[in-house]
Amino acid sequence: MVCPYSLGTPGGVQNHVRDLAEALLSLGHEISVLAPVDDFDTVPPYVVSSGRAVGVPYNGSVARVTFGPRTAARVKGWLADGDFDVVHVHEPTTPSASIIALWSAEGPFVATFHTWQVRSRAMSVASSLLRPALEKIDARIAVSENARSMMVQHVGGEAVVIPNGLYTARFKGSPRLEWMGPDGTISFLGRLDEPRKGLGVLLDAVPLLLAERPQLKVLVAGSGQADEARRSLPPRYRENVLFLGPIDDEARADMLAGSDVYVAPHLGGESFGIVLLEAMAAGAPVLASDLAAFRQVLDGGRLGELFEPGNSAKLASGILRLLGRPDERERLRSAGLVAVPQYDWTVLLPELLCVYELVAR
Repeated sequence: MVCPYSLGTPGGVQNHVRDLAEALLSLGHEISVLAPVDDFDTVPPYVVSSGRAVGVPYNGSVARVTFGPRTAARVKGWLADGDFDVVHVHEPTTPSASIIALWSAEGPFVATFHTWQVRSRAMSVASSLLRPALEKIDARIAVSENARSMMVQHVGGEAVVIPNGLYTARFKGSPRLEWMGPDGTISFLGRLDEPRKGLGVLLDAVPLLLAERPQLKVLVAGSGQADEARRSLPPRYRENVLFLGPIDDEARADMLAGSDVYVAPHLGGESFGIVLLEAMAAGAPVLASDLAAFRQVLDGGRLGELFEPGNSAKLASGILRLLGRPDERERLRSAGLVAVPQYDWTVLLPELLCVYELVAR
């Protein structure tokens, strides 16, 4: 597999690649993952470095990728040494090791498209340049209908939809008493310095929330500088907001399991919503921005409530409403726990193996 983004940076694509690699290894397959590596102490032994990553602005975020002659040499060497039955590239339209792999070999290739935007000028311009490489792809996968529609629009062809997966059993956490608030506990998970994740929307809602529930606890987890976010809060509210920083899988499960409401106030640029599934797997009721990707994961609002993106007042009212309605929270919790097993890797892996076997033949 080729992961375009640094495995040292949290992200949906990186988590997808790691989980898929581990699932395949558990079945006895031989796996090698080529990806940017900044710190070898943080990556598994099956990872081969495509070089140190550099930050490139992309889709409202900063993608840490590798590109250039040195990366090309590493990709060619990795392909030659591996003599792989299947090469699975992720995000092949990103300027990274993924597109270099397509340029450098004949396959067989499987490609997964993760990204969705309403319009992408960059992809429209680049599609003609990338087309000779993209035509080498033998099977195309999209993680959602939105990602599939974007691929069809800009790249052409067709794709099978296989969503992002997770190990649901890993999210059976235990609430931690020090993270619980007498007036309830809500949580947020995302990169703090990435505006499209919507932390600013949540922080703007904090005064409205604490006016009604002064002992509410707001848990904020994720990488990035917390000092600026903390300073944006009036001093009298800072004790209510606990910045946890980057947290491991166990702490993430515990945080979600102890949340009366999990909040996803994202502003856009999402093609799926794996974090919503993680919250559902932990039993946390979800309140999310009404984005197309989130609406799809939440089945139009049946599995979680939706609010107008960017509207802090609507976010606050939605949180307060759910905190005041334990029966509604229990309904959402139960519906989420019933729905989320369809995204477990044990269910999705056979679909991916069918794709691999098809192209390998």
